[in-house]
Amino acid sequence: MTRRKDWPFRPANLAIAEALARARTAGACFAGVTNSHHFGAAAYHLEAVAAAGMVGLAFGNSPAAMPAWGGKRGIFGTNPIAAAFPREHQPPLMIDLSLSEVARGKLMIAAKKGEAIPFGWALDKDGQPTTDPKAGLEGTMLPAGGVKGAMLALIVELLCCALTGAAFGFEADSFFVDAGNRPRIGQAFLVIDPDALAGRAVFSSRIETLVAAMFAEDGVRLPGYRRSALAADAASAGLEIPATLLADLERLAGTA
Repeated sequence: MTRRKDWPFRPANLAIAEALARARTAGACFAGVTNSHHFGAAAYHLEAVAAAGMVGLAFGNSPAAMPAWGGKRGIFGTNPIAAAFPREHQPPLMIDLSLSEVARGKLMIAAKKGEAIPFGWALDKDGQPTTDPKAGLEGTMLPAGGVKGAMLALIVELLCCALTGAAFGFEADSFFVDAGNRPRIGQAFLVIDPDALAGRAVFSSRIETLVAAMFAEDGVRLPGYRRSALAADAASAGLEIPATLLADLERLAGTA
């Protein structure tokens, strides 16, 4: 994939660069972005953090898609969170997830194919569980892990918006509306230097002890490693996509 040359100047990348610089002297730094838009995969922004040997956490809120626990209308976004933990001589551990039971895109795909979705993915506009993806898109997504996921979504809203002045999910424009689209959402990043705490040697030793314990069982996979392998393969061998998708991408990029 060819990356645009102006990507390093995006607000999230500027926040990461500043947080890295300050964490090197202060041991840790929290940076926020306000009046923002979709920032892509949260873990992408932590690649530079892991490459610098730092621990990184990323949070982002998004337009309302999930109800507060016990409610019916959308209050919180699906609110992705990510974390990066560097390893010596190995790719970093990269954890990236949204706080809805499934990504909203899965409902879009099911609706396009005319397929049903499982109970537990979404509620309709009346707050009732549904297997109809179109009804789910008109209603709300359910949080992963029930009330625990809803509480985590609340934490992300507060970190990304209360501290930065950004718009909460229920105040934000939808990503799927073109005219006058200004979600004004927020992102937050925390960068920690292992040298400021137990020290890098202890940190690395503790990481490898945990990884070894995980690998003591067959079938265990490390988070981010499959994604990293697929990205490396795509970079060397290319990526096949349907012609219709390529045409849509070229149209959006203005190169059609």
